[in-house]
Amino acid sequence: MGLHGFVVLAGAVVGLAVGLTGMGGGALMTPVLVLLLGVSPAAAVSSDLVASVFMKPVGSAVHIRRRTVHWPIVRWLAVGSVPSGFLGAYLVGSLASGPALSHAIELALGSALAVAVAGVVGRSLLDRRKGVRAPAPAGPIAVRRVPTLVVGVLGGLVVGTTSVGSGSLMIVALMYCYPALDGRELVGTDLVQSIPLVASAALGQALFGQVRLGVTISLLVGALPAIYLGSRLSASTSSSTYLRPVITAVLAVSSLKLLGVGDAGLGVVLACGAAAGTTAVALRAVRARRRTEVAAGAAFTPAPDPRACRPG
Repeated sequence: MGLHGFVVLAGAVVGLAVGLTGMGGGALMTPVLVLLLGVSPAAAVSSDLVASVFMKPVGSAVHIRRRTVHWPIVRWLAVGSVPSGFLGAYLVGSLASGPALSHAIELALGSALAVAVAGVVGRSLLDRRKGVRAPAPAGPIAVRRVPTLVVGVLGGLVVGTTSVGSGSLMIVALMYCYPALDGRELVGTDLVQSIPLVASAALGQALFGQVRLGVTISLLVGALPAIYLGSRLSASTSSSTYLRPVITAVLAVSSLKLLGVGDAGLGVVLACGAAAGTTAVALRAVRARRRTEVAAGAAFTPAPDPRACRPG
């Protein structure tokens, strides 16, 4: 049950990224454990979920103090996510074993990461539209009980089976269900709702999964101080703007690898992604240059010629 140096380092790197960007730790940590450190998929999911029980409250406490949590939404999400998170852990631990279990978890994890990548891209697009969407209503936001309950049930199953989704997927679902919530309320509500969800899934994994205490403790030793440091840095730096695309690319590659895509296929995907990214950067630079030229032209208004006002 001793500390594992590389796991501590991985926890620190992922924790720093989570603190800087707010992206879900499970979507990053579990693939690192499986693909880079050789931890079995079942043990990686179980250990990461147990570690998350201690990591989630770090950011949640800040939002609770700042009153940026929509508690009715949290309660209805928990009604669906707590039992389904426990059920997901039970299903993974009881329906398969050995190589069959590892293969099933790898496929589920790869699929969840693919959905997470789509969710991150969708969240970025929604963030860009915030400036043009309708203003939020002045009154309290009404809870949409059935959609919120469905989000909780589906999100709980995904988290219970793969440890992915409590942040990267469910926050996107909340953005669609509650477009009137501002950014701070979205993050605060998502962080707080993830505490009972992760606790339920971790309990299921502790009972039916393959928790390795050495891996869990090593993750916490590296991740807890790194999350705090990343959260402090995120308030004074814009590095998350550049880090998010990198993390999204890492998630996409990890998803394809877990789904069994070969090196040739990964190369094609990376080449296409690089070409798309370069094109997007070039188009953004052209648009920024045009906006600057338009603004400069509007600012320069020549004074009228007084002679033009004189009678002929």
